[in-house]
Amino acid sequence: MERSELESRIKKVICQVLDISEDMIAMDNHFVFDLGAESTQSVELVAAFEAEFDIEMDDDSALAVDTVGGAVEYIGKYV
Repeated sequence: MERSELESRIKKVICQVLDISEDMIAMDNHFVFDLGAESTQSVELVAAFEAEFDIEMDDDSALAVDTVGGAVEYIGKYV
């Protein structure tokens, strides 16, 4: 999968879970501090990423992915 497609799909998931517009999302955004994700939404993001990309994120990896760019790098390894 090309990086641009991966980024687009990740942004789409973030928009749906956090109910924000795509133009608010930058690769260096932190899910909690920049995008306002609450703890339950962080869990929802992981579940949504897993469903969208048919992957399974272990708990340690899920906790380490705290930025949009981090999600792109992590998920990119598995798709």
